[in-house]
Amino acid sequence: MKKTPLLNVALSRLIASLGHGDMVVIGDAGLPVPPGVELIDLALTHGVPDFVSTLKVVLSEMQVESHALAKEIFDKQPTALTALDALNEEGALGRRDLLSHEQFKVLSRQARAIVRTGECQPYCNIVLVAGVTF
Repeated sequence: MKKTPLLNVALSRLIASLGHGDMVVIGDAGLPVPPGVELIDLALTHGVPDFVSTLKVVLSEMQVESHALAKEIFDKQPTALTALDALNEEGALGRRDLLSHEQFKVLSRQARAIVRTGECQPYCNIVLVAGVTF
């Protein structure tokens, strides 16, 4: 049995296979998944699992160099934004890039995978860019 918090087989496999610069998207329940991009669907029902819990578990195993958010998250101010800002202040998310929501969706086409949560707050989506531990 694994000692780390991440138990999902598909998500663990994805993180173990990442190279420097590879992208993973953690998205809300409504984020579209482009054709050809792997979907790891964790959504069970509205809010389960939530965006922040999913992000924190991913961060327990993934080295992140930078991240991207849609600018619109600052207009809507979902409660998840507080946690995102705290993780950013801690240095857990690396450099922050802001894009329009449309640019975010275009960038997500390059992701290795999109992790769908049950989150139903607007714009609770993040692109994580893999870093290296050395």
